[in-house]
Amino acid sequence: MEQKIIFLDIDGTLTEPGCNEPPESAIWAVRQAQRAGHYVFLCTGRNYDMIRPLLQYGFDGVIASSGGYIECGKNVIFDCPMTEEQRRAAMAVLEENGVFRTVECKDGSYTDAAFKRYLREHAGEGANSELLRWREQIERNLHILPMEAYRGQPVYKIVVTSLSGEQLAASQRLLESDFAFCIHGDKDGFVDGEVVNRKFDKGRAVERVCEYLQISTRNTVAVGDSMNDKEMLEAAGLAICMENGSEALKELADDICPSVQEDGIREAFLKHHLIAKAM
Repeated sequence: MEQKIIFLDIDGTLTEPGCNEPPESAIWAVRQAQRAGHYVFLCTGRNYDMIRPLLQYGFDGVIASSGGYIECGKNVIFDCPMTEEQRRAAMAVLEENGVFRTVECKDGSYTDAAFKRYLREHAGEGANSELLRWREQIERNLHILPMEAYRGQPVYKIVVTSLSGEQLAASQRLLESDFAFCIHGDKDGFVDGEVVNRKFDKGRAVERVCEYLQISTRNTVAVGDSMNDKEMLEAAGLAICMENGSEALKELADDICPSVQEDGIREAFLKHHLIAKAM
């Protein structure tokens, strides 16, 4: 078999959302694929700090911040934070439109306290209490700090939460020349999304890794679950969506594998002959 580069999203693909512990079946599959001569890369919207707990598993490289930061082995081959002008403009526009922001730097993430304050003040409405508990757990697991701790480090991406789609749409109209907005949809009365520099995305990151390793994109496999994986799946030679993934992404994928909870990574690797069955 020709050598492949396999790109794995994390949340909802390699692990359950917000988690840092892949199932044993996934780690076994990754190691078997490497023994078979393939490269295995993380390709995630998470920043570098958020993926540190996963680096112990020996991946061949990392695409972090939706393509804004790329390591192949120990070599940094792409590093593209926002300019200071871009950061200031994006933060101001989002704040003016009432959008809650989490800025992601290489060494940490920093979030508006206003979102949790809103959830506490409206705890009796809908699923706000449950969402507050989930949010606090995610911040602990992924080392997300209050915005007050931010000290001007370069920002790669801004994760956003809004009370309405119109607030995000108003922000997008003012920022669209420099930033792409990936909107994840309405959840529990809030609209979530990501504000990403137009200079990169996961698909172009796949192409950059292939160019560096001198392997054709035809010999790549991408596995993801949400629409922020769209460009990655479009760039890959074989595109796989998790069963727990979005319906829109399933429409774009070449194949659908079982969910995270059902050993999807292992089953996908076996099905597409990236690894051999255990004896």
